[in-house]
Amino acid sequence: MFSLAIPTVVLAQRRIYGTPWFWMWVEGAFNVTFVGYLIFLIWMLWHCVRTEPDRQFWIWLMIVVPVIGPCMYLAMRYLPSANYQGPALLRRWIRSRELTRLETAAIQIGNPHQFIQWADALCNVGLLDQAATAYGKALAKDPGNLPALWGAAQVATAQNRHQDVCLLTRQILDRDPQYKFGDVSLALGRSLQHTGEISAATAHLDQHVRRWRHPEAVYLLGSLHAHQGNSDAAREHLQALLHDINGSPAALARRFGRWKSRARQLLKQIARNEASGRGTLIKP
Repeated sequence: MFSLAIPTVVLAQRRIYGTPWFWMWVEGAFNVTFVGYLIFLIWMLWHCVRTEPDRQFWIWLMIVVPVIGPCMYLAMRYLPSANYQGPALLRRWIRSRELTRLETAAIQIGNPHQFIQWADALCNVGLLDQAATAYGKALAKDPGNLPALWGAAQVATAQNRHQDVCLLTRQILDRDPQYKFGDVSLALGRSLQHTGEISAATAHLDQHVRRWRHPEAVYLLGSLHAHQGNSDAAREHLQALLHDINGSPAALARRFGRWKSRARQLLKQIARNEASGRGTLIKP
C-alpha cells in the first residue's frame, strides 16, 4: 500500500512542478518581489542622499549588503526621524468621513475650537492650503488663540513661509513663552535662520538652549557660530550636543542620531577649514 502511495505522490509533484504554468507563476512572483525591493531601495537611497550627513557610509551599505542594508537604514535612520504616518493620500481616504464631519461641525457651530479641530485633521492628511484657511477662520474669531496660532505656524513652516512663521511664533511667545515646551521657540529660531537674520537667530537660539536642550537647536546654534567665524563657540556647542546625545537613553539617542552625525561632520569641516587657513565661514 505504501509502495503505491509514494510513487503516486511523486508523480503528482512532478506534474505540478513540471508544468510551464508553475514556473511562470514562480517567475512572476520573483519579478514582483524584485521590483518591490528595487522601489524600496531607490526610496531609501533618495532619502539618504537628501537628508543623511553620513550618506557615503549608508549608500555603500545599502548597495553592498542588499536587503539588510536598506532595512537597517529604514529602522535606524528613516523611521526614528520621519515620524512616518503613511502616504497622505491613504490617510485622506481613511479619514474622509471624519473630515466631512469636522467640516460640518465647524460650519454649523462656528467656534474657534471646531475650526482648529478641522484644521488639525486637514494638516494630518496633507491638505495644507485648506488647513491654513481653517486656522485663519479660527484666528478671525479669536486672534489670540494659541492652538490656532501654532497650527498656522506649523502650516507656514511646511510651506516654507518663514516670514509668517516668525510673525506667528512671536505672537505665541508674547502670550506664553513656555507654550509647547520650547517647540515654538525653536520654530522661531529656525525661521530666523532661513530668512537670513543670522544675528537675531544666534541671539534667540543662545537664549533658547539655556532653557531647552533641543538637539536641533544646539546644532543650529553651533552652525550659526561657525558661519560667523566663531570657531571656539561653534566647537563648544557641537561637542556639548554630542555629550548630550551620548548621555541620553538609547531610544532618544537613536531618535536624534541625525543631529549627532551632523555635529560630527561640522566639527570635521571646521577643523579642515582651520587647518587650511580658510577660517570657519560655513553656510548654516
